[in-house]
Amino acid sequence: MLFRMLFDDKLAQAAYLIGCQRTGEAIVIDPERDVDRYIELAAREGMKITAITETHIHADFLSGARELAERTGGRLYLSDEGDADWKYQWLNQKRNGGSYLHRLVKNGDAFKVGNIRFEVMHTPGHTPEHISFLVTDLGGGATEPMGIASGDFIFVGSVGRPDLLETAAGQIGEKEKSARVLHQSIQRFMRLPDYLQVWPAHGAGSACGKALGAVPQSTVGYEKRFNTAIQEAKNEKLFVESILYGQPEPPLYFARMKRDNKEGPALLGEMPAPKPMTADDLKAMAKRNAMILDTRSWPQFVEGHVPGALFAPLDNSFPTVAGSYVEPGMPIYLIVEEERVKEAVADLIRIGLDEITGYATPQILCEYAAQGGALRQTKTVDVKKLLPQHRNDAELILDVRRADEFAEGHLAGARNIAHTRLLARLDEVPKDRPLLVHCRTSNRSAYATALLERHGYDATMLHGGFAAWTEAGGEVV
Repeated sequence: MLFRMLFDDKLAQAAYLIGCQRTGEAIVIDPERDVDRYIELAAREGMKITAITETHIHADFLSGARELAERTGGRLYLSDEGDADWKYQWLNQKRNGGSYLHRLVKNGDAFKVGNIRFEVMHTPGHTPEHISFLVTDLGGGATEPMGIASGDFIFVGSVGRPDLLETAAGQIGEKEKSARVLHQSIQRFMRLPDYLQVWPAHGAGSACGKALGAVPQSTVGYEKRFNTAIQEAKNEKLFVESILYGQPEPPLYFARMKRDNKEGPALLGEMPAPKPMTADDLKAMAKRNAMILDTRSWPQFVEGHVPGALFAPLDNSFPTVAGSYVEPGMPIYLIVEEERVKEAVADLIRIGLDEITGYATPQILCEYAAQGGALRQTKTVDVKKLLPQHRNDAELILDVRRADEFAEGHLAGARNIAHTRLLARLDEVPKDRPLLVHCRTSNRSAYATALLERHGYDATMLHGGFAAWTEAGGEVV
């Protein structure tokens, strides 16, 4: 049996290619949308992708299952669990008409890819339709499974968050019900043999759970002993309270991903190829208040950026910032180094932002400035300037940390809106008062301050954030 994991660092997402070396057939589990890398990996290993599956309808990225089915003709194995709200709606919508080769599966069903057997295990809680796969290498002589592809059910050190139906998809009153369902799924996991390997769909940094481990894979026995959430699942009440507490506010794009992955991700075909821009093009963009994602460093952005640009460094925060701050369908322009254009494009299409129209390098931005192009500077001030002797009561402090961080301690008079939900809640932010924006240190507040600037607010980023404030002895409520 061939086993390969392909990991996306920015979304902390793992897809798996599992192949039968005797027959040359392979399956991809939980693919992202830029599918060339799966096809190329299979070809390098002498395999052909004949099957595609996913563990559930994802919220954090746009699925590549449909794209991969178009490209390879592979059979789709998709969940038929959950109620009518959680059924795939695109299986009869091939690009040129007709239906995709597919089979809908339920708990206890099994299928083979070559000589490898996949048994479906319904593991709801994160989502109602969630399934996991017990994998047995029949070709290698095994009669029992060697591992479980656990999707967003069991992570290393944690479990999938059960609140997204409510906090991301807007189904009020669902999170406690989902937590209890997840508790029951964990009881079933506890009956699995300890030797099974655990192959999760996410690692540390994913917004699909809290406190995920940085180790990519584990075993059932290890998780039984050391996974905090599983330990707490010995008591349902304790588990429900604990798993729901401290979950970060989901990025704004999660609801859109849920919808699009259910109704059918748009077929991509070729990757977008944004055109290089000139200094004159940048002047036109500035006049139109175009959607510009500036990937340069924060000091460079503060010193001068195209008015209306968003601060979106090309690091692990990039998909979250872009997905939470860019409205779908808007043409996107990038300020980015030439050698990182393809990286930025891949990050954006993975969250369904396909209208990537043009890009300018930092060097072109310098030409724009030299030719008199308008630049805006972002206001920043050291958070220690807020100590009583410097305080201006007309200013509103906007805390863009998570709600649980805010509850544990905050500045007097501060208002809390998590930066990932800010675009949807701008009507709660007054425009008639100067805003002082902070987070724990300086990262989230930098993204938020640029967003507020774009929408016409008088915003200043408080450098150092809550951590520096407490170190200086500032009052904490």
